[in-house]
Amino acid sequence: MLRRDVQVTGTEKETAFDLLIIGAGPAGLAAGIYAARSGLKAVIIDKGAAGGQVLAIPAVENYPGFPKIAGWELAEKLAAHARNYVPIKEGEEVKAIHTGEIITVVTDRDRYTARALLFATGAGPRQLGVPGEAAFSGRGVSYCAVCDGFFFKNKTVIVVGGGNAALTDALYLKSLGCEVTLIHRRDEFRAEHHLKEAVKREAIPVLWNSVVEEIRGDEAVTGVLVKNLKEGTTREIRTDGVFIAIGEKPNTELAAGIGVALADGFIVVDRSGRTNIPRVYAAGDVTGGVRQIVTAVSEGATAALAAFTDLTKPYWSPQQ
Repeated sequence: MLRRDVQVTGTEKETAFDLLIIGAGPAGLAAGIYAARSGLKAVIIDKGAAGGQVLAIPAVENYPGFPKIAGWELAEKLAAHARNYVPIKEGEEVKAIHTGEIITVVTDRDRYTARALLFATGAGPRQLGVPGEAAFSGRGVSYCAVCDGFFFKNKTVIVVGGGNAALTDALYLKSLGCEVTLIHRRDEFRAEHHLKEAVKREAIPVLWNSVVEEIRGDEAVTGVLVKNLKEGTTREIRTDGVFIAIGEKPNTELAAGIGVALADGFIVVDRSGRTNIPRVYAAGDVTGGVRQIVTAVSEGATAALAAFTDLTKPYWSPQQ
C-alpha cells in the first residue's frame, strides 16, 4: 500500500534489511541495539536528530544509573551505543511505505526494503488551537523552553499547562531570570509532587481555572487574552513569550496510512509491540501509556525481540 502519491523514479538506491525502524528516539535506538544483537540486519531512519525529544530535556533525574544527566548527554550516549550496532540515518524523511511480503520504504534520499517495520515515531507538542498561535510561532510562541528560553532571559513569559512538562519549563525559565506566570485550566496541577513543591518555593504565580483564548502581538508576541473559566471574565496580560506545554500528539500519520490500528490517536499494540499488521511493530510514546524514557527503551527492546521471534517463526503462517 502506498501511503502517499510519491513517484519512485528507479534512481534510488535500494538497500535490504530485516528490520527497518522509523524514529531515532530512545525506543528506536534501543530497538536497533536489540535487533542487531539478535542477529537481524537493521537500520534506523529519522527526519530529525538521533535522541528525539530527550535532546530538549534540561535534566533527566529518573533514568536508572544516572542520578542526574542533561537530556542532550543521555541522548548522545544512547545514540553512540546504537551506532555500534546499526546505521542511523538522520535528517532523512520517510515519504512512502509499500506493504506486502516485502516492505518498501521510500525516503527523500533513498529506498529501502525490509522484512519487518517498527514505528518509533514518538509524539510532538499539542497545540492550543487559538488565534495568533500559528502566526507568532517562532516569534514569541514556543513549545520548547530549553530550546528557546535563552532568547527570553530577564523577560516576562507565560507557561501554559499543568503537568510535569509545564512545571519543568516554568522552573527552567525562572532560572534564566524570566518573570514567569503559569496558566492552568484546572484548580490543581497534574505534575509530580516535587515539581509542585519547587514551583511553590520559587513563588511562581499561577492563574488557576484559566485558559488562553488569543495570542496577540505585532512583530512579535506582546500579550495574551486570558479567560477565567469560573468567573467567565477575560483580561489581557502583557508578555514577551508564550511557552505551551499541554501534552503531546502522537506521530501516527505514517502508520495510519498503511492501515495500522489506532485508539485515541495512539498505535494499538500487544505486550510485545505487535500491531494488527503482521511484521509491523510499534514502541515508545507513539503507543501511549506511560510516556517515559525508561519505558520507551523497554518497549523498543521488546518490539525488536518480537520481530526476531516472528521472522524466525511467523505466528501468522498456517505451517507454524
